[in-house]
Amino acid sequence: MKQGKENFEFVKDSAQNNQRNYIFQNNKKTKTAFYLVAAVLLLLIVAVAATAVML
Repeated sequence: MKQGKENFEFVKDSAQNNQRNYIFQNNKKTKTAFYLVAAVLLLLIVAVAATAVML
């Protein structure tokens, strides 16, 4: 059985509504979630670095 050619994109533009192979959508919810996750990861990196300096 052959599998068809995959079309994989990172960001969905509003003009291309006919495909579903996207990781992110170009909307406010996705941007807010990205910044929230990035802030938490940055906070964790700072906490690990501070712990390494203290010990």
